[in-house]
Amino acid sequence: MRLASKIFLTSALVILVLAGVGVLSLRAVDRLVSVNRDIATRTVPALRLAAAAREAIAPLMRLEAHAVLTGDPRHAMAWTERAVQVAEDLVRLAEYAQGSWESRHLREASAAFDRYRHVVAQGQALLGVGDRARAVRLTDADARALAEQVQESLDALMAATHTRVVAVQAEATRLEARMWTAVLVAMGAAVGLALLGAAIIAHRMTRSLGLLSSATAEVAAGAFREPIEVGTHDEIGALACSFNTMVGQLRRMEETRRDFLATVSHELRSPLTSIRGAADLLRDGIPGTLTDRQGRLMDIISTSSGRLLGLVNQILEMSRLQARLVELDRRSIDLAQLVEGAVEELHPRAAEAGVALECERLGVNFTYCGDEDRLHQLVVNLGANAIRFTERGGRVVTRVIDAGPEFELQVEDTGVGIPADALPHIFDAYRQAHGERGGTGLGLAIVRGVAEAHGGRVTVESREGKGSRFTVLLPRT
Repeated sequence: MRLASKIFLTSALVILVLAGVGVLSLRAVDRLVSVNRDIATRTVPALRLAAAAREAIAPLMRLEAHAVLTGDPRHAMAWTERAVQVAEDLVRLAEYAQGSWESRHLREASAAFDRYRHVVAQGQALLGVGDRARAVRLTDADARALAEQVQESLDALMAATHTRVVAVQAEATRLEARMWTAVLVAMGAAVGLALLGAAIIAHRMTRSLGLLSSATAEVAAGAFREPIEVGTHDEIGALACSFNTMVGQLRRMEETRRDFLATVSHELRSPLTSIRGAADLLRDGIPGTLTDRQGRLMDIISTSSGRLLGLVNQILEMSRLQARLVELDRRSIDLAQLVEGAVEELHPRAAEAGVALECERLGVNFTYCGDEDRLHQLVVNLGANAIRFTERGGRVVTRVIDAGPEFELQVEDTGVGIPADALPHIFDAYRQAHGERGGTGLGLAIVRGVAEAHGGRVTVESREGKGSRFTVLLPRT
């Protein structure tokens, strides 16, 4: 799956969760709006009408009493008007009644009020025929009881309505709490999914890119590692496949180059040895006496063939070290004596260059198990380099140090130093910091190869114009 698809799916999942949160929120909000609308459009008017009807009963009872006692038709007319208004209110309440209890109490109130109006009408009829005593008894007994029954039914109606409102509000509160809980949980889940998806993608990307980065650094340093394992089929996986292909081609090119140099060097070694041997025989006068001019030419031929043979030997040695085909002839040696012998060999070269050459030892026990010839070559290469890059009147110091778990071989000079940009590649084959001073660029590469073959390492410290110090660290075991 491509990276774009992974990122899209992660984002789509988060968007779906957020969309679900939005749907839940809208449903909850719609429910809350419905509850509030019901309260505003039905419950409040119902309570207002019930309260108005309830409050109108007492004035009706007073008007009824005044009409019976005084016989004034105006009181009777006022009672009739108010009774009609209460009846209309009870009819309108039927439109707002919700639930069985509210409907029941409303029916009871309406029935009681109808009977109350009927009893009052009977009392008015008795007054009309002059029977005031029966009208008064009817008003005080039956009419009052029915009016109180209307009041009780309306009180029960308002109580039922209030109970329903409280229940609806409690449900709305619970719905709001559930809505907030659902929103918070969904938001947390969305954030968690987003972070988890981003973390997984970032981890895989950084891990793959880290492997590519370390592999690239190793390739840049000349270490051609094994192919990177490709675990994905996205763009990074394609990059890893391309990298493996590139490394394979570089490895084949490097092997071809090494094989070519080794083959050519090996083929050149025998004729060069023959040329040098023949030149030495001619120069020594074995076939016959040479003239002075012929002798000088033989000297040139012998010196040049010797240098060329040395270069061929270095190339062969470098090829064996790079291919890890060097078999060390390990034996117990004294490192201090080995270093002193190499320094003694370098004295004529140092004297010719006008450079002071010194040897120091720090420690007591310098017994080491290693290949004497190759370690001697290591010290000679470092010393010759130091002499070549040190100006006349300078100083080169060779030290051997007993540093406990390892030995240190140091070669320090007061020469021209190494540029900072050349330090990382100073031990690479055929690389030179100062090409104008001659050399093949193989000496330090051979030093590193010999040190690594002994399980050690070599480091360098240098300041341009101040000198350099090379340190070879060899473990005791």
